[in-house]
Amino acid sequence: MVKNTESAFKWIVGLLTRNNIPFQISGGLAAKHYGANRPLYDIDIDIKGNNFDKLLPFAKNYILYGPKRYLDDSFDLQLLTLEYQGQRIDLGASENSKIYNSKTKQWQECETNFDLFQEFEIYGLKVPVITWQALVKYKEIIRRPTDLEDVAAITKNFS
Repeated sequence: MVKNTESAFKWIVGLLTRNNIPFQISGGLAAKHYGANRPLYDIDIDIKGNNFDKLLPFAKNYILYGPKRYLDDSFDLQLLTLEYQGQRIDLGASENSKIYNSKTKQWQECETNFDLFQEFEIYGLKVPVITWQALVKYKEIIRRPTDLEDVAAITKNFS
């Protein structure tokens, strides 16, 4: 199936907005907005974990994972993964989230500050996006190859 990122983005933002769920765009889509030009894998959105239940009636047919605790080499968080028109969407809970610091080799808290964001138009919708400074800080901690690629592109645009 061909992925339709724009359609998936408008669908999920519509669900979040109609259900009064505060959110913030993060990850690769935010990085692309700040100048990264790598292919987009998924749409990352931070929400408060107590809002998963509001989404489930509308998203149940698109669930790939969760909502439940997710743990891999980089992340430890409450996660709901959806797929809409071939596009993967990761909704992560902002509270009790941790990221693995590849320098210190330890897990550290990573909570979204919903009061600190930039509002931008993406696919014709005005949405809250993580600040480029917060995005770079987070990606420099995780340090996967795509994160370092994003950091280089973003800092080039803002230096």
